[in-house]
This record gives sequence, structure tokens and C-alpha cells, in this order.
Amino acid sequence: MGVMDERISGLVELGQQLRVDAVRASARAGSGHPTSSMSAADLMAGLLAGHLHYDFEHPHRAGNDRLVFSKGHASPLLYAMLLAVGAIDEEHLMSYRRLGSDLEGHPTPRLPWVDVATGSLGQGLPIGVGMALGARLGGSPARVWVLCGDGELAEGSMWEAFAAAADLGLGNLCAIVDVNRLGQTGPTRHEWDTAAYAKRIGCFGWHTVEIDGHDPAEIDRALAEAEAEQGRPTAVLAKTRKGKGVAAAEDKEGLHGRPLPEPEKAVVELGGVRSNTVRVSPPRSSEPRQRGQTMPLVLPSFPVGIAAATRDGFGKGLEAVGEAEPDVIVLDAEVGDSTRTAGFAEAFPNRFVECYIAEQQMVAAAMGLQTQGWIPYAATFAAFLTRAHDFLRMAAISGADLRIVGSHAGVSIGRDGPSQMGLEDLAMMRALWRSVVLYPSDANQAAHLTATMADLPGISYLRTTRADTPVIYREDELFPVGGSKTLLGSRHDRITIVAAGITVSQSLLAAEQLVQDGVAVRVIDAYSVKPLDAAAIRQAAADTGRVLTVEDHRPVGGLGDAVLDAVAGKVPNVRFTKLAVHGMPGSAGPAEQLAAAGIDAAAIVQAAQRLLA
Repeated sequence: MGVMDERISGLVELGQQLRVDAVRASARAGSGHPTSSMSAADLMAGLLAGHLHYDFEHPHRAGNDRLVFSKGHASPLLYAMLLAVGAIDEEHLMSYRRLGSDLEGHPTPRLPWVDVATGSLGQGLPIGVGMALGARLGGSPARVWVLCGDGELAEGSMWEAFAAAADLGLGNLCAIVDVNRLGQTGPTRHEWDTAAYAKRIGCFGWHTVEIDGHDPAEIDRALAEAEAEQGRPTAVLAKTRKGKGVAAAEDKEGLHGRPLPEPEKAVVELGGVRSNTVRVSPPRSSEPRQRGQTMPLVLPSFPVGIAAATRDGFGKGLEAVGEAEPDVIVLDAEVGDSTRTAGFAEAFPNRFVECYIAEQQMVAAAMGLQTQGWIPYAATFAAFLTRAHDFLRMAAISGADLRIVGSHAGVSIGRDGPSQMGLEDLAMMRALWRSVVLYPSDANQAAHLTATMADLPGISYLRTTRADTPVIYREDELFPVGGSKTLLGSRHDRITIVAAGITVSQSLLAAEQLVQDGVAVRVIDAYSVKPLDAAAIRQAAADTGRVLTVEDHRPVGGLGDAVLDAVAGKVPNVRFTKLAVHGMPGSAGPAEQLAAAGIDAAAIVQAAQRLLA
């Protein structure tokens, strides 16, 4: 037997070993997706033994390739690969899907070899785009390999990724598509027609290769072609059979997401248990990413008394942060002139990514970039972030560090109408695990909070306003996360008004009227909506016995609910009223919108009087 024959024989054996271990782990757990793992086993054997460059002892080593299981339900295959390279042992593999195990049903970064959580289909490839871009920007020769399922090609986010990767010329990205014909409930859209996929993906500018996904020689050739590509990404379209190697399961419907009915017989049919160890090629380079020099932070200054939009404070603050921190990178969904990221793009064009109108891809790219050590800020209209909510949800599961900015929040944007008004974003972002939600009321505050976000772990969200608001804070004022500002108050206060963002200035105007009417008022700027300054608000509630919240947001899940959560059951005998946007707005001027929604100064005065009655 020649050297090549031995190599091919070894790849066949490795593919069978991966199948056996996927079957065994799923059988032990009593759940899992062995058939989806079995179809891709030969593909991953070829990658692992011949083309992946990775140091499994040092998973965060610079220069390591990245492997993303976009079809995250094939996790038994990933864990079988980890066993094959010696990263985990037999006992660890058999803990799959058990309480306390880091071998979860779908991969998460609880495992050091997993960069991002997958399992919500259509996300791995978009994240891979960000990883490949981050590696290229950092001068790394690392490649990004993404195992995709044919079923997830029905997701629009996959096609956003195909477009973005080609536009960016990511020759270091390869999508390995496991075309096994069967989805969860039946055949996929194009079944085994790899030519149909190749035609569509090729139209985006990708290099495409169609292969038999169970032929080790064809797999090896296709992956070598991907490595040879420099200026464009590669899609390997591999025709495979779900449940490959077991007659009772191969290309059979009704077995998706289930252990094989007779796993012991399946293991025998696959040739029995193996314990071969694979030697994976080391990284092409171990040089750390070259970073620019950090500089002192010099934030912009907006004079007290002028009117300026918080989006302007964000934009100028972002430029200052970019000047100080060379790892900051900004992404926008083709609204940079409105969000105010355009200034950063002009100042630092090499660290600005135009994602066009593809909010899912924007958030996914930010996720990929942060795995490479970059500090991403991603901005668009608050209303349009709802498109990317599932990506944000998965980013939270990934433990990703993202800075998200939503502009044009609330009815105060004016005449554009409800399609452009972010009225649900506070609820959406507050609900995310480990998130921070910030809502500045003036430009200086916005600039400070923009800088603060650079160092925050997890997902942080900055909500900015289109309209100008009075600058009420000095440039040297501090705004810690979890804090608030009491703008008006005394020991004689009879009511507390809690506001954030644009309603702060409206609350101050209302307070002037109430004071003239002989009512002492406490006004709190709750710029940190999550975490909320619960101590200050509870004290105010105890002092005044009445709390009025006012927000340019729907009444569910926003500032009012955050304050109510802090007060209810903790401060006795408190009367509470929540002002928010209840109706469906139309097109009108900003002042008209605030009045119509019942959240302007006049409405606040009326609500306070009712609460005092």
C-alpha cells in the first residue's frame, strides 16, 4: 500500500471513528443528533487530519484556525473530534448533555475550543465572516472553516453572509456545506442538487467546489483548493447521506434529533470502537496580533445650555475612543450619517465596516470580530435592531462582548412615522442575559457613556435620540454604570419623577411648573436603565411616597417596568404611575409626537397632579 493509499485509508478510519463516537455519546445521553453528525464525519475527518492548523493545548493561541459548527446540532461530531485529538477523554465524552457537563446539546464557549454558541441555524457563517475579517485586519494567516447544513441555507442570514464575504474578499473563509438532503421534517429545498447551490453561491462571487462528501480524496482536494484561494471565499458543496454507514439510518426520514434505535448494532456495523489519536497541524504563525499604540482619552465637550442631540455626543465620543484605543472597530448598517458613525468612518476608514442594510450580518460580524480581540461597536436605528434580536440572544449565550447603539429611538424622531421608531428596544435589550442598557439625556453624558462601553463585558446598549436636547451636564461629570443623577430634590419633596433620555428635559420643564404650583418635586435621570440605581430610587420612593416614570417607549419592559421592579414589594405604601407610548403613532413633528403620546411636560404635570390628588 502506497503512502497516499495509507493516508486515504486513515481518513476513512477516522471518519468511522467519529461516527461511532457520535452514536455512542448520543445513545448514552438518550438524545442528540447522531445522523446529522454521521453525514459530515468524513468532511471533518479530512479537515482535522489534513487542513486545520490548531493548537488544542492552547486554544486561544494567536494564529489558530477557527472552526465554527454553524449546524450546531451536530455537536456529537464536534465532541468526537475533540476526543480524537486528545482534548477530552472518554469519560468527558460520555457526559454529553448531562447536568453540569460542558458538552452541551449545542456547542457553547463553556468549552475553550468553541468561540461562539451555535444552534440557532443560519448564524455560524455570518459570524465566520467577522472572524475572517478580524484575522485579516490583524495580519493573521489563520483560516476560518465553517461547517454548514444544507437546511440552514433557507435562512436569509446565510445569504447576507455570502454577499458580505464576497464583498470583503475574504479568501481566508471556507464554508463546508453538508448537503445530506434531509431536514428535520423532510427533504430540503434542493435535496442533493449541489449544482443549484453552487450556481446561487457562485453568483455572489464565491469559488465553489462540488464533491462527494464521503470520498476522502475529493474532500482533500476541495479543502486544498480552499486554502489556495486568496481573493475570494470558498464553498465546498458536499453531497452526503444522513446516517451514513448504518443501513437502518442512512438517508432515512424520521430520525432527526434522535439516538439510533439500536446503537450497539450500529457501532458493530461501523466497525467497532476505535481509539486512534489525530495529530493536527500547528498554527501557521504564533505571532501575536500587532496592535497600535493606545493614547489618552480626550472626550468632546458640549457647553452647558446649548441644544445638541445625544447621537452627536455618541458620534464625537466614538471618534475620541477610536483615537485612544486602536482595537476599536465600528460597524454600521448603511445609516452612518444618521447614527453619526460617519465621523469615525472618515477618521479611521481601515477600522470601519460598512455592513449595508443587513443588521443580522452586522451583529454577527461584530461577534466574530470580538473573538479576534477587536472591540466592536455596531450601530443602526433602534427599530431595526429587532431584526437581529436572535443574533443578540445567541451573543449573550456566547458570552460575547458587544457594544450596540440604537439611534432614532421613540416617537420623538417626528415625521418619519412608526416604522422608524424604536419603541420596543429597551425591553429587548433589558431581557438579554448580562446586558447593560444606557440611555443618555444630553450630549456630554452620551460621549462619556460611549467611552465607558469600551471596557464593559457582555452586551451593552446605548440608546440615542435624533432630536436636540438641552446640555445639562458639565464635560467633567461622571456617569458610572448603575448610577443615576438627582437633578432636583429636597427633603420636602412630595413626588419623584424618574425619566431617561429625551423625557429628562420634559420632566425638568414639568417640575418647574409643579414648583410654581407649590409642589416640591424630585427629578431623577435614570440614564443607567440596567443595572438601575435601585438604591436611589427606593430612597426617593420612601421619601416621597409617589413615583411617576416617563419614557419614550412602550409601557412594557422599559424604564417604568425597571423602576417598578425596584420598588414593588420593597418600599411600602408607594403610589405609582407609568407614562409611556400606548397608542400607534403617526407622522407629526417631534413636539406634537410627545404631546400625542402623553409624555411631554404638560402630560407629566397632569399625571403628577392626579398622583398627588
